Amino acid sequence: MPLIGSFALLLALALAAYSFIAGAIGLARRDDRLTETARRAGIGSWAAVTIGGVALVMAALGNDFSVAYILHHSNRDLPVAYKFAALWSGQEGSLLFWAWLLSTYAVVLRLRYRVDPKLFNYASVIIAGVQVFFFLLVNFAANPFGLVTGTIPADGNGLNPLLQYPEMVIHPPMLYLGYVGVTVPFAFALGALIMKYPGEKWIHITRRWTMVAWLFLTCGIFLGAHWAYEVLGWGGYWGWDPVENASLLPWLTMTAFLHSVMMQEKRGMMKMWNMWLIFTTFLLAIFGTFLTRSGVVSSVHAFAQSSIGTWFVWFLAIAFASCVYFFVRNRETLRSEHRLESLVSRESSFLFNNLVLLVSCFAVLWGTLFPVLSEWVTGSKVTVGPPFFDRVNVPIGIFLVLLTGVGPLLAWRQTSLDRVRRNFIWPTALAGLTVVALIAGGMRPWQDSAYFYSLMAIALSVFVMATVSGEFWRGGRVIARQTGVNILQGMVVITRRNTRRYGGYLIHLGVVLIIIGFAGLPFNLDKEQEMGFGDKMQIGRYTLVCESYTQDSKPNYDSEWAVMDVYKNGKFLAKMYPERRFYTASQQTSTIVANRSRPNEDLYLVYTGRNQDTGRPIIKAHVNPLVMWIWIGVHIVLIGTIIALFPNMKPKKVHVPEKERAATEAVHRGAVGVGGD
Repeated sequence: MPLIGSFALLLALALAAYSFIAGAIGLARRDDRLTETARRAGIGSWAAVTIGGVALVMAALGNDFSVAYILHHSNRDLPVAYKFAALWSGQEGSLLFWAWLLSTYAVVLRLRYRVDPKLFNYASVIIAGVQVFFFLLVNFAANPFGLVTGTIPADGNGLNPLLQYPEMVIHPPMLYLGYVGVTVPFAFALGALIMKYPGEKWIHITRRWTMVAWLFLTCGIFLGAHWAYEVLGWGGYWGWDPVENASLLPWLTMTAFLHSVMMQEKRGMMKMWNMWLIFTTFLLAIFGTFLTRSGVVSSVHAFAQSSIGTWFVWFLAIAFASCVYFFVRNRETLRSEHRLESLVSRESSFLFNNLVLLVSCFAVLWGTLFPVLSEWVTGSKVTVGPPFFDRVNVPIGIFLVLLTGVGPLLAWRQTSLDRVRRNFIWPTALAGLTVVALIAGGMRPWQDSAYFYSLMAIALSVFVMATVSGEFWRGGRVIARQTGVNILQGMVVITRRNTRRYGGYLIHLGVVLIIIGFAGLPFNLDKEQEMGFGDKMQIGRYTLVCESYTQDSKPNYDSEWAVMDVYKNGKFLAKMYPERRFYTASQQTSTIVANRSRPNEDLYLVYTGRNQDTGRPIIKAHVNPLVMWIWIGVHIVLIGTIIALFPNMKPKKVHVPEKERAATEAVHRGAVGVGGD
């Protein structure tokens, strides 16, 4: 298998190099035959790298410890699912997986080239250039088929215990699908710029590819957050870790692009801005990969320090220089057709939304790189912690929530004061009532800024939910009048008729539910205590009683856990079993959190270890309000994105009175959010 895999990767490199060089020459000479051979070579590179990936997986499943990568990331007793996941658990394998995903995206593009042959051929050549870089990496800088020198051990070192969790079988693929998927809209954008592509057709093509990448990256980010919450055992889901930030950066710029691209489609505005948003998103995706693999930052997510970072620095420099060169050369084709006419308009809300997202992106990037920059300048590393990120990004996030609610209520070009007053009155009233209710319920925002931000986040989330509900209600009511169906059926019909717009509304609804989940953070409780048989711990309204603690041994690990009886206000609720495991192959430990999750709060128990003197377990308990709404919100975001990707259903022809026809047209006008129209 190692020999087959190595040969397959060399073949993939040769085919990708031919696809890049021959494709570029074919486009320059307008030689369709040469361009076609380049396209087919690109498809062949996918077949070759697929063989390489299968060879590595087969080596893992077959316990071939003569391959150094398999020796370091697998062992005989490792469950089959995690042996398969070993493909992306280490430096070399994950780069091979990245190259395979990129080739898979590329082969889909190359098979669909008849949509617009010239533009697709330009995009194919650019992707081939990116493929060459990653194939160079897996052949010469991080070869996954390197062999063990000397005696081959009887068993491997085992997979990192933190990765032996079901979500880690799907979290990295989702994250990589997002990272790698960014390459496709980048290739279309750069190709359109090089060929001075007329019109906005490339934007329509790029938007769908970007939404797919955004969908996968969103899923990957929140799967990672849930993994951190359930496995790391610190009671949180986001710690502003440098590698967490690395995934957030391209997500922010992609989100900005998916909003501002509608201004280019509708009004021919922000063409330069959109081009650079795509370029920046791609560069940030590569930069995030550099952070993960270079060792310049310390992170629980990062790979070991290696010299591979130099390869990424050179690639980033070449990619950035290429973007600047073609932008300067052809920027005349990117002039806007219209200008902003009013600050009270849909265009201005998108513009402010973009500016705020980019400010957040810069703040996260600055905070992530500050320790590295400070060490370069002063010789000593100054760490920037979560307080900095919270201080900057929490107000930004709250302002974004406000824009999310305001945007759908504004018209294109200019909004009349009467429309503003009419559309804002009910959402504003509901937000005000929410503030009053929360203060009456005991929230004291004047005591702490964190409480104030939490109050504002919840109130503005109610404001957004009111605006989104109002849009669905108005659209559903018009359809109900036309067709005789009920309001709910009308909402379904109007969503199917304008999937992009109403899918965007659902995305916004999911986002505000996530914000509500974040808003519970200032009210978290935690307590740690050594607990013997019958000992009690009081945290909030919960009483925890240690019934017993025990041990067990399995082929892959030894475990010990506590049996905890949980009471709330004196009433028995359930038994919980926080666990700690010791993996024999890697000689490392990990925690298995016991979490009782409900819409109002999570009770979260961690078995942190035993007191060496008494032999009794140490239990750490957390009460985390509203966390479940984060995961509910994520599901709604994903559903909304999928809906926005579907084509519109054509309405049936029916006789509609003039007054109702005007109302229908009003419902269909406008745009909103990531999927807005």
